[in-house]
Amino acid sequence: MDTYPLRLLSDGLLLREWTRDDLAVMQELFDDPDVAYRTPLESPFGQAAAVRYLRNAQQARQDDERIHLAITTDGCQSLGEVLLNRTTGSIGYVVGAGHRGQGLAARSLRMMTDFAHTTVCLPKVILEIEPDNHPSIAVARSADFRPSNAPHETVTDKGRTYDLVAWEHTAWPPPAETDAPLPALRQ
Repeated sequence: MDTYPLRLLSDGLLLREWTRDDLAVMQELFDDPDVAYRTPLESPFGQAAAVRYLRNAQQARQDDERIHLAITTDGCQSLGEVLLNRTTGSIGYVVGAGHRGQGLAARSLRMMTDFAHTTVCLPKVILEIEPDNHPSIAVARSADFRPSNAPHETVTDKGRTYDLVAWEHTAWPPPAETDAPLPALRQ
């Protein structure tokens, strides 16, 4: 299966890999107080941070560790990001401040969840959400994620200590049990 460049199309969205052409919009999307508060992204998020982020995302993709996809409606203008960490089975998402309230996070989360279950063959994927992040909890619920029984994780980042609650989505029916390694996403 040829997955370079990876593009997912569904529900009025086209998710695609980041490119150097996205550096300026990455700065606009990620250099936001809400994003800085809720994510481990650098803050402030300037040109150098965007270059490092793109380089790290491309290396993680090449190493089959993580997939970072720009959220677009037209394949061009990036409105946010959804990512899959294959190592932890977790998904994360960010939507730019000017693009919130359009269902972009929920639609991209559903797309990435389906991709994780059907293409990457992960039987379960998780989200890690702060208990007071009500917009993200609403996104998780809209994509049929449920709170996990896993204990909360306490994190300290950027001088702030907070808890993360795991939310999970299980494939149904679950993929066949196998000892085979996860399929590679590149050839």
